[in-house]
Amino acid sequence: MSLDRYRQSLAVLNLQPKEIEWFRKWLDAYAGDRQVKSRLVPGGNIPVERELVIGFLRNLRDHRVQAWRRLQATRAIEIYQSTVLRTSVVDFRPIRDKLTEIAARERRADGGLQYDSHLVAGEGNSGVLDKNEPESIQRMRSKLRMLHHPKSTEVAYVDQVKKFIRHLDDSRLEKYGEPEIADFLTDLAVTHEVSAGTQNQALHGILFFYEKVLGRNLQFINSVRARASGYRPVVLTKSEIQSIFRFVYGVYRMMFLLMYGSGLRHRECRTLRVEDVCFETRQILVRDGKGMKDRVTVLADNVMPLLKEQLNTVRAMHESDLKDGFGEVYLPYALARKYPNAARHLSWQYLFPSPRRSRDPRSGRIRRHHVHDSTFCQRFKAALSRTNIHKLAVPHTLRHSFATHMLEDGADIRTVQELLGHKDVKTTMIYTHVMNRPGLAVTSPSDRLALV
Repeated sequence: MSLDRYRQSLAVLNLQPKEIEWFRKWLDAYAGDRQVKSRLVPGGNIPVERELVIGFLRNLRDHRVQAWRRLQATRAIEIYQSTVLRTSVVDFRPIRDKLTEIAARERRADGGLQYDSHLVAGEGNSGVLDKNEPESIQRMRSKLRMLHHPKSTEVAYVDQVKKFIRHLDDSRLEKYGEPEIADFLTDLAVTHEVSAGTQNQALHGILFFYEKVLGRNLQFINSVRARASGYRPVVLTKSEIQSIFRFVYGVYRMMFLLMYGSGLRHRECRTLRVEDVCFETRQILVRDGKGMKDRVTVLADNVMPLLKEQLNTVRAMHESDLKDGFGEVYLPYALARKYPNAARHLSWQYLFPSPRRSRDPRSGRIRRHHVHDSTFCQRFKAALSRTNIHKLAVPHTLRHSFATHMLEDGADIRTVQELLGHKDVKTTMIYTHVMNRPGLAVTSPSDRLALV
């Protein structure tokens, strides 16, 4: 009977299907433990006592069950105590804290990872480094993190330097210089036919390594330049925006409205924190945008009710994490050391948190990060496929549409530049070329012929 109540309790909790399955298995394993079984009363509840729980976990340890799995078993028993027995006889917090510490040590030992528990990666230090990577790549990752570059920049730059290493077939890059770099960039443009943007990214990544890591000032690099694209951004009309929006649901509706209504980049939307939204002034503070710059943009009225509901969801999720001994979020620029309690404060939590906690690849800490970059992309693509729109639109198209529609509605180009965070107004002016200008009453000569 108590197992049935336990299964019902799991069904109403915010758990993944696999978690529910494993929690059931762990409670069955606990009930089948020799010491626990000897205390069972026919038709009664499963006894939960500290000695029994510790003995069960030690048996799992002796059978070489990993700490993260023992932590999962602990959580399963704790849920049984709180939801079925409705008691707090056993204080599970110190048990969970100890197992979390052991699990972190096991992860750091796995794969030859370096880790300093006193340092937080991305806040002025390197954090986790893979010893299996070439030394030059490890040094580059360390420097990127020391200088507070986001993970996306690290991934892009390291990927380009790895391509350079494969091109040379040698990881000791300090032996090479301008001629080899020029040959690599030329090969990208001629053989691989990459775009000018990709070639520039490769150049910037290599320049970062030589100038910031090795401390060398490179001279002129004479390479064949990739052909610059005359690309103009894809812009959706207002009716097309409405058509796609009808097929976007849940939390992704808010993300859609923020990217279109506030001109946010996809990354800027994902990394919004609770404190970045001000309902009274109807403004959004975008922190650490492209170029590591902050800016203020407009908050649309139609998204405010949805955001207020989302804040309640974030608050409930955060309180649950704190109860489980977690609740920490990543803080940039050494703020975690300067303000030790800030990482657990609600105001710093992500506005669009991930549905589950994960290990930070830089620091090894267990945190609740923001939603993955692929989630909204998938929802946007699915919504687009259900319409009759045949444009090659992506989430960033919403930002293009925001700028274009603002200009069409009479907004000053300098205002749009500030809202978008463009360094140069010339970047903003590209949207004047894709505007629908009703004032230009141009008639096609084909329309003057009586062809029908």
